[in-house]
Amino acid sequence: MNITILSIILGVVGLVLGYSLQNIISVSRKQKAKEKAKSILEKAKKQKEELLAQAERQAQEIRDEAKKREEEKEKHLVEAESAIRRKEAYLEEKEKELKAKIENQEKLEKEIEEQKKSIDSLKEEQKKALEEIAGLEKDKAKEMLFRAIEKEYEEELIQVIKRKEATAKEEGDKIAQKILATVINRIAQDFTAEHTVSAVQLPSDEMKGRIIGKEGRNIQAFERLSGVNLIIDDTPEVVTISSFDPLRREVARLSLEKLVADGRIHPARIEETIKKSEEEVNRQVKEAGDQAIYTLGISRPHDDLVKLLGRLKFRTSYGQNVLQHSIEVARIAELLAEELKSNVQTAKIAGLFHDIGKAVDHEVPGSHAQIGKKILKKYGVSKEVINAMAAHHEEEEPKSVEAWIVTSADMISGARPGARREAVEEYLKRVEELENIASSFNGVEKAYAIQAGREIRVFVKPEEVSDYEAKKLAKNIAQKIEKEVKYPGEIKVITFRETRVQETAR
Repeated sequence: MNITILSIILGVVGLVLGYSLQNIISVSRKQKAKEKAKSILEKAKKQKEELLAQAERQAQEIRDEAKKREEEKEKHLVEAESAIRRKEAYLEEKEKELKAKIENQEKLEKEIEEQKKSIDSLKEEQKKALEEIAGLEKDKAKEMLFRAIEKEYEEELIQVIKRKEATAKEEGDKIAQKILATVINRIAQDFTAEHTVSAVQLPSDEMKGRIIGKEGRNIQAFERLSGVNLIIDDTPEVVTISSFDPLRREVARLSLEKLVADGRIHPARIEETIKKSEEEVNRQVKEAGDQAIYTLGISRPHDDLVKLLGRLKFRTSYGQNVLQHSIEVARIAELLAEELKSNVQTAKIAGLFHDIGKAVDHEVPGSHAQIGKKILKKYGVSKEVINAMAAHHEEEEPKSVEAWIVTSADMISGARPGARREAVEEYLKRVEELENIASSFNGVEKAYAIQAGREIRVFVKPEEVSDYEAKKLAKNIAQKIEKEVKYPGEIKVITFRETRVQETAR
């Protein structure tokens, strides 16, 4: 019994203890869960605060950056506005200056116009008074007035002219001597004889018969295909080729030399040989043109223009090879342009092509300058070069310094010692023509051409021609020579006036 009660009591106590223990454990778990939840909440709250602080910092940085940009933009706007105001002030100042200049110009023009009217009025009054006093016509009165003024101031005019001439000559001589000394020393070309015939040596006179052929068929075929004349005369072992066209003559010479060397001479062979010789001469022409372009260091023009330039290799003028003369003129023009600080390329190109018309002047009507002008226009050469080329014989008005340079270079090349030579008949004719022109003026007593026609000495009658009139006479003679005589280089005209007084003592 007691054991049973004890067991029951122990069981009850065990239940109570188990329940209590379970409650203790449950309370402990709840406490830990609360603490953990609290820790999580605190941690989340802390992270939230950190994120809010970071977001606030970034927002502040963005606001600061925006404010900075706004301040910079405002600064730029202020600077731009200030610059605009300064520019407006500058423009207003310039506008005022321009208005003042315009007003001064208008005022000056009015004053000039008033002075002009006043001068015209005085002139008219003077003319009327002179006509009334002298009872002469207007033209005669004018002539009398000019003569009176000229006579009154004759001595002063002579002195002024002499001083100006002396000053200009002194300065010009210094510059010219420097330039020409350089040019002449650097430019020296040989001359060749000008001719219209070529001679071909034969191995024997028997070859002449083969060249003529049966019933003259070979020589007829040769002349027809080459466009030249073959002269077969009594000169031993020589055949002469005659033609005004130097290219045809060269083709014929090469062809005849090849036929003679080959020995087979008949129409078919002649045609074949002439064709090959034409190709060879054309090749020489092109090479000569290319070499001239390369030598001068200029940009290569159109191929046809280069070929025309090469054709000048076979042309001569007054014994001077035209291609060598053209290269020489280009070099002289280059040196002169460098000295005068003008366009070197324009002067050099115009100098090279100044005689390009001579390549075809026997085929095309007109002067070689005008022919050359058409050729250069055709191939798109600049207007400056064309004018400088066309003006070298004064057939066109020079419009640039380069045009005068080319004209001077052409004269220097043609007039230098040894450059050219003329036939005796042409020389005598030119000298006689120069003396006749000088003698044709009133007051001339004698006229002599000396220095191979480079100088004309004119002796005047002192009782008919004054010192001032002698000066005018020299100028008038020079102008007439320029218009009527063709000549290379320059011709000096010098007038001499000598008064002799003779008395006899008895």
